[in-house]
Amino acid sequence: MTARRVLAVLCFALSACVFLIRLHHPGPYAFPEQGNLRAALLAFALGIWFSRPRAWDFPLRRPLEIAILLLTPVVLFFALYATLAELEEVVVLETVDREGRAASLRLWVMDDEGAEWVNMPRAKASANGLHHRRVELLRDADWSCREATVFEDRAVVSRIDRLASEKYAVKRLAVRIGVFGKQASPDVVSVRLTPCEGARAALPRSVSSLQSIRTPRALRDGQLVGLLSARSVE
Repeated sequence: MTARRVLAVLCFALSACVFLIRLHHPGPYAFPEQGNLRAALLAFALGIWFSRPRAWDFPLRRPLEIAILLLTPVVLFFALYATLAELEEVVVLETVDREGRAASLRLWVMDDEGAEWVNMPRAKASANGLHHRRVELLRDADWSCREATVFEDRAVVSRIDRLASEKYAVKRLAVRIGVFGKQASPDVVSVRLTPCEGARAALPRSVSSLQSIRTPRALRDGQLVGLLSARSVE
C-alpha cells in the first residue's frame, strides 16, 4: 500500500471516528458541531484527495499538493482530538445565550463537594448566560434542572482543573504535549451545577424546555400578557 493510500485510509477513518465516537454516550445522539464538524469534513475531503489517481493533472497541482501536505497533520490532529475528547464522560448543558437563543454545550464534568463542576473560558460562560442561571443538564441519559453559579476564584478554578486532569486521560495527554497549560489559564472560570429547588426542578424536560429555553423572546418578555389583555379589553 502506497503512502498516499495510507493517508487516505487514515483521513477517512478519523473523519468517521468523529461521528461514531459519540454513539457510545447514553442519551440522544449529538451531531458534531463547529470545529469538530469542520475537522471531520476536512479529513474526509483529504481522504478523497489522497485516494485520487496520481495521473490526475491540472495547473498548479504541485503547489497545491505541498499546501495540502502541510495542512494534513493539522487537520488530522484536530480530528483525533475531537475523537479522544469524547472517549470519556461528556455532559450536555442546555441554556439560553445573551441573544435569547437556545444553546447546547458539551463539556467535561467533575464531581466535588456534592455538586457537578465544569470549566470553560469566561467569555463562553458570559455569552451563554451562566451567571446564576437555571440550566438543564444531560448526564447518564437523564435530564435534570441545575442552578449554575460561576466562580472566578483562582483557587477554585485550579482545584477543578486538577480534578479534570485526574479524571480525563486526554487532558493529561494534551497537557503533556503542550496543547493545554499545566495550570488553568487566567480567562478560565469554574461553573458549579447544583440541583434546582422548587416545583420547577421536578418538571419533565419537555415542559421545562418550553418554559425556559424554547420559549420565544416575545413570550419571555411578557408581550403575550399584553396581547391577551388587549384582546380582553376589546
